[in-house]
Amino acid sequence: MEKIIKIPKGIECSVEGFKVKVRGKLGELERDLYNRGITNILKIEKLEDEIKLSSVIENKRGKALLGTVAAHILNLFKGVESGYKYKLKIVYTHFPLLIEQKGNKIILSNFLGQKVIKKMNIPAGVKIEIKKDEIEVFSLNKELAGQTAARVERLTKHSKMDRRRFQDGIFIFDKPKN
Repeated sequence: MEKIIKIPKGIECSVEGFKVKVRGKLGELERDLYNRGITNILKIEKLEDEIKLSSVIENKRGKALLGTVAAHILNLFKGVESGYKYKLKIVYTHFPLLIEQKGNKIILSNFLGQKVIKKMNIPAGVKIEIKKDEIEVFSLNKELAGQTAARVERLTKHSKMDRRRFQDGIFIFDKPKN
């Protein structure tokens, strides 16, 4: 069983074993797709303007592995071509939520009137822009952008309160489409 992925124009790609490097107009990404369980099953090779994925086994597992690895490679292509942007909305009704960026940290204060200051480190390769009541998270790496947006949203998670009444927080309202 095999699958062929066309390399888009304007993107350079190299494959060494299970390591895929992609360079495009926005930057460069590298992904190591090595997994001990797939080394004997899957093979990745670069032809002239395409990547060929082949599987030794021809069952559901082989097909699933091909699809997963192909999706990771396509995410790399889209990342260096256009990047991934998540938008989060800052919502407060009771106390004004104060959020600011200092260097590679996000500092959140006055959440529901609490004196506790919450901090979060911004990973390398992620750009965060804080506007009035919106936060934009941008990265070339899809997983890094999504995880950072989820961590920002999680800063304002609260329990033991009625969610219908206390709707304060930071919420993801726009994310990249596949």
